[in-house]
Amino acid sequence: MRLDLFAALCGILVALQSRINGGLSALLGNGVEAALISFGSGFIILNLILATNPKVRNGLRGIRLGIRSKQLPRWRLSAGALGGIFVAIQTYSVPLIGVALLSVTTIAGQTAASLFVDRAGMTAGGKQPITLRRTLAAVITVIAVLVAVWDRLSIAHASLIAIALSFGGGLLLGLQRALNGQINEHSKHSLATTWMNFATGCTFLSCLLLFTTLSGDKLVKLPTSPWWIYIGGSIGILYIAFASTIVQEIGVLAFTLFTTGGQLIGSLLIDLIFPTEGVEIGPNLIIGIVLSYVGVLIGGVKMQGSIRAKSVPQN
Repeated sequence: MRLDLFAALCGILVALQSRINGGLSALLGNGVEAALISFGSGFIILNLILATNPKVRNGLRGIRLGIRSKQLPRWRLSAGALGGIFVAIQTYSVPLIGVALLSVTTIAGQTAASLFVDRAGMTAGGKQPITLRRTLAAVITVIAVLVAVWDRLSIAHASLIAIALSFGGGLLLGLQRALNGQINEHSKHSLATTWMNFATGCTFLSCLLLFTTLSGDKLVKLPTSPWWIYIGGSIGILYIAFASTIVQEIGVLAFTLFTTGGQLIGSLLIDLIFPTEGVEIGPNLIIGIVLSYVGVLIGGVKMQGSIRAKSVPQN
């Protein structure tokens, strides 16, 4: 199995979901409501799968057994809440800064978090040292972000907030991947892990929406078109299901670097073909994407060899 290609596909899914959730947020004018709709639509699909697939139910029992035996600490189930925060950041930021800039900024956060998550040994592959090669890949990615946003540092304050939030969302996403990998060790089924993510994510976003509504935000009637604004949750299911399995095999940093390639190319194409209103693709952003891909190559070539080595049967 080419895990690097599947990781790249995950990146494309993230870019596509960002554009869809951002479009929904722009129509609603309420990022938290849009995030809950995205999570809620995916959760409905997952409950239909749960009702018809005994393997998924067995996976949830595995998670419960892990919690009861204390092999799976309860706090690790917060992966879904971290995903909910990230989706809320997506829905808020895309209308302000576009998919491509959101992708580059979150990638910097993901890469930084991934170095330390792997160093702490939070995946099945055990502790992975912070080597010069891995650090160089992360540093180049962060430099790429600075280049990409350099010509936007004079934009409105709200957009600067969106950039900062996107970086923070990337940090959370790096941690979420490791936590999902740990949950998947007990569920033995990626859709059971995904169900747990959506359950906790929906709970968190429901509480957040209640708080913001009581604080004065108004709920908006759901638009009837375009139809594609409601498929963000379905894309999230595919992403989490793939990611929770792949991360355990290759580690969080390797997954992040391979995902970056798909996310950057996917986000650039989306902003070119299906752009967010008012967002332009400038030379700084394109240079930043190219530099980010250099970081992927520096950090990813050696890791790809280790992936293939794992797939060779041992006598």
